[in-house]
Formats: sequence, structure tokens, C-alpha cells
Amino acid sequence: MSDTPQGATPEITLYSTAICPYCVAAKNFLKSKGQTWTEVRIDLDPAEREKMIAKANRTSVPQIFVGDVHVGGYDDMIALHRAGKLEPLLAGGAT
Repeated sequence: MSDTPQGATPEITLYSTAICPYCVAAKNFLKSKGQTWTEVRIDLDPAEREKMIAKANRTSVPQIFVGDVHVGGYDDMIALHRAGKLEPLLAGGAT
């Protein structure tokens, strides 16, 4: 059994910087889906940048996590959406 309560949605974490058009696009897309997220600005906190690199194994932003699942960047998220796999993930299901 999962630790996530039935019907609970996983937390979305979005690693970003101030001047990142793909970060803005990702946030606008998530907003259009009625989602909320925690934004982690790696340009303001180098320690968070190191954490992101360790978790995602990537240095570019945005890096998007839904719960413990690494979705990737904006293009990765849109590809997952087009494949019909993002919405079940956002709803708490597996990909």
C-alpha cells in the first residue's frame, strides 16, 4: 500500500530561475490544469541547485517533480501530457 492517502494528489516541485521562459511556460501549463506547486529558485539558493542536480541528474531548468517522480523539463512534461500519462500522475496514479 502507498503512504499517499486515497484521493490525495502528489506535491509538484518545480525548480526554476528568474529568467527562464520554459519555467514560465511550465507554470502557465500547470496553472491551466488547476495545479499548485512549490517553486524552488535555484538562482537564489546554490544549495538547492546542488539538490536539484543530485535528484534530476540535470543542470537545466525547469526540472519538474510530481511527488517522487522526475517528470523532467517543460518539453518532457508536455510529451507526457500528449501521451496521456501526465494527468494520471497528477491525480496520484503511476505513469
